Amino acid sequence: MTVTKQDITEHLYDVLGFTKGECKGLVEAFFDTIRETLAQGEDVKLSGFGNFTLREKRARPGLNPKTKERTVVSARRVVVFRAGSLLRNHCNPRDEDGSAPRA
Repeated sequence: MTVTKQDITEHLYDVLGFTKGECKGLVEAFFDTIRETLAQGEDVKLSGFGNFTLREKRARPGLNPKTKERTVVSARRVVVFRAGSLLRNHCNPRDEDGSAPRA
């Protein structure tokens, strides 16, 4: 299942009792703040969840898969997310003996 901004808005509406418009505004403001902070070159650290950081990628050679033409992929910044330990532990619960579950 994929969770969308609308799903988050609905959840806030159900839990907090604000209007749907207020909940949508909260969700939009939250993501706008993350976008603006990253655009300024700063990291976003959400305690118990994880960190969003910017990584600089250098220009590199590439290949157009359709035409097989060689090209250059331009340098750019990309957003990288690293899950925090609480999120990792929630997604990968331990067995009763403390060991990681086997696949």
